[in-house]
Amino acid sequence: MAEIIQEEGKQKGGKKKAKKFSTHIDMTPMVDLMCLLITFFMLTTAFSKPKAMDIAMPEKKDDPNAKAPEIAADRTLNILISGNDQIYYYFGAADPKKPLPELIKTDYSKDGIRKILLQRNKIVFKAVAELREKVLTGELVMADSTLDRKTKELKKSDKNAPIVLIKADEKAKYKNLVDIIDEMAITTIANYAIVDISPLELQMLGGSPVPATPPITQ
Repeated sequence: MAEIIQEEGKQKGGKKKAKKFSTHIDMTPMVDLMCLLITFFMLTTAFSKPKAMDIAMPEKKDDPNAKAPEIAADRTLNILISGNDQIYYYFGAADPKKPLPELIKTDYSKDGIRKILLQRNKIVFKAVAELREKVLTGELVMADSTLDRKTKELKKSDKNAPIVLIKADEKAKYKNLVDIIDEMAITTIANYAIVDISPLELQMLGGSPVPATPPITQ
C-alpha cells in the first residue's frame, strides 16, 4: 500500500546529491474495503427488522357507568401471576357468595401452563397447525398476509375457545407477564386480556393453593 520513491541526483562540481525519500500511500484497497463495509451494513440493516409484540387493547369508553361485557364462566381460564416466578390458574369465576374455585399451582414450562392452554384450545391449535403445515409443504400457496388473515379467522371460528384472563399482583415481574403473553401466541389463544387482580384472588394467593394436577381433557 505504501511505496518509497528514491531520488538521486548530482550537484554541481561532480558531487553526489543526498538521497531523498518520499512516501506514497495507495488508497485504492481502502476504497474497496469501504465499499464492502457499506454493502454489508446496508444488507444487514435491511434484513434486521424490529421485533415487537402486538397486544390488542380494549376500547376506551367515555361512559364510566358502562358495564363490562359478560364472560361465559365455562370458557374462562384465570391465570394469576405472583413473585418468585409463581403462576396459578383456576377455571370459572371467583364469587365470594359461592364456594371458591380450585386454585392450582403450575409453572412456565411446556408441561405446565402451556399444556393447560393447549388442552383448552386444542381444536383451534390443530386447525392453525394444519394450515401452516400445508403452506410449508407447498400444498397451499398464499402470501404471508393471507396466511395471517386465515389464522385470525380460524382463531375466531371456535365459539367454545377459552377466554384467558391474566392477572398479576404487586410481586410479579415484567418478565413473567411477557412470558405468559408469549404462551398466548404459542398456543394460538385468540381471546385473552390483562386485567386487575381482585382482593378475593389476592386472598386466594395468600392461602394454600393445591399442587398441580394433570390437565383436564375435553
